[in-house]
Order: sequence, then structure tokens, then C-alpha cells
Amino acid sequence: MEIRDRILQEALRLFFQKGVKAVSMDDVATHLGVSKKTIYKWFVNKDELVYETMKPYISNMEEGCCQAIEKSENAMEGLFRMVEMVKELMRQVHPSIFFDLQKYHPSSWQLWVAHRDKFFLAQVKENIIKGKTEGLFRPDVDVEIMARLRLAEVELAFNSEVYPATQFDLQQVQISLLEHFMYGIATVKGHKLINTYKQITEEE
Repeated sequence: MEIRDRILQEALRLFFQKGVKAVSMDDVATHLGVSKKTIYKWFVNKDELVYETMKPYISNMEEGCCQAIEKSENAMEGLFRMVEMVKELMRQVHPSIFFDLQKYHPSSWQLWVAHRDKFFLAQVKENIIKGKTEGLFRPDVDVEIMARLRLAEVELAFNSEVYPATQFDLQQVQISLLEHFMYGIATVKGHKLINTYKQITEEE
């Protein structure tokens, strides 16, 4: 593996473990067992390093999302595949990641904003429309409103004022919000399918 790729891989791992702000260029160099001069040979500063780690990560996340949707037989299965992706993602991500990017690394934050407002929003809207045609989501659901609600829920889980990391598990918060979203827009047929996927029996 080329040294630049190795730096990106390990830096991303540190950012996810400790939060972006908590990790210095010295920390990255020490973790890799190289000099700080080696890090600066490839990256002008920490801001560039953060940006270059986030860019391929978001791209890979979008690719994974597309693959999950393509493999799904219906819109509800698509959401459940998203649940599995969320579980894996939240196992890796430090709760402060959104705050750190927004406050200290605006160029990297804009990568997330572009992903959220273009790719993610389009995917959620498309899935809701598909679910309505399949009879799994209520016909009266406003696609635009609900899709934007879903986007807001993802970021809400990272809000330490609402869900302090000392009291809440980030993975559980994200999954709870997503399941609440699914139940909220589902028809009776959709509810039954949710229960089938969750392998539970719910009183009707």
C-alpha cells in the first residue's frame, strides 16, 4: 500500500475513534510510526488531510447504498438494508464527528452537505415513491416532507444536546429513529412486512 493511502486509511480510523478535533497531525504520525515531516510531504495541513479522508469515504458509502438498494426486492427491504449499514457505520463513528467537521473543517463539511442534499435526499425520495407504489407506504405520505425529515433525523442523532453521548448509544439512537420513521409511513401491509423482517409479532 502506498504511504499516502496508508496515511488516509489510518487517519480516518483515528478520526472515527476519537473525533476529528482530538486527533493532531502528531497523533497520525505517531500512530503510523513515521515522522510528521512524512505526513506533511503528502498533505499541506490537517484540513487537507481531513478532506482527503472524507471524500473517498463518502463516495464508498454512496456506492454501498446503491448496491443495497439494487439488491432489495422492495422498498421496505431497502430500508432494512439501510439499518444494517447504519449499524456498521455507527460502530465506527465518534459522536462528535459532525460537530467537528462543521465547526473546524468547513470544506469537509460541505462534502457531507452535498451528499446529504443530493444523493441521500434523492435516494430517500425514490425509496418512498417506490414503497407507495408497492402499497407498503401510505398513499397520503408527502414524499418531500418525509424525505427531508429522514435527513434531519440522521443529523439529530449526532446532536449532543439532544442525545448526550454519556447517556445514549449512537447506534441505538440512529436505529430507533429509522424504525420510527418506517412505522410512521407504513401501511398495514407495510407494518406486517416490518414485523416479518424483524421476526416479531405485533398486536394489531
